[in-house]
Amino acid sequence: MREATGRNDGDRVEMYLASCGRRAGDAWCAAFVNWALEVNNAARAESGWSPSWHPKRRLVWRPSAGVNTATPQPGDVFGIWFSKYNRLAHTGFIDKWGNEYIITVEGNTNDAGSREGDGVYRKRRPKRTIHSVSNWID
Repeated sequence: MREATGRNDGDRVEMYLASCGRRAGDAWCAAFVNWALEVNNAARAESGWSPSWHPKRRLVWRPSAGVNTATPQPGDVFGIWFSKYNRLAHTGFIDKWGNEYIITVEGNTNDAGSREGDGVYRKRRPKRTIHSVSNWID
């Protein structure tokens, strides 16, 4: 899926944003997560804000906080910390968990892995870049 003009727009993007009450044109990585869990009848944060997908009660992996209660599984939600914002600022799904790299599926990214991309991509990311992983599938 790709944005219509590369400005957080298009029918699919607006559908993701509407699933959690966000406005057209907003960043949509967390809205994509919300929409995907909603259409699969899974628990969800109902939020278009990345940090809301990583509350303590849902964390399964966050090495900096000593959390490693389970090996992340496909469908778990990962978060990436951005120092510029001093918070989690990008989120998506785990597809495959490896020793050094993980495979993800994420919205509002691109080939370079940006948090302001142009579509939904399957990415290979170094595990060291992942801040935390949460389980939302009950």
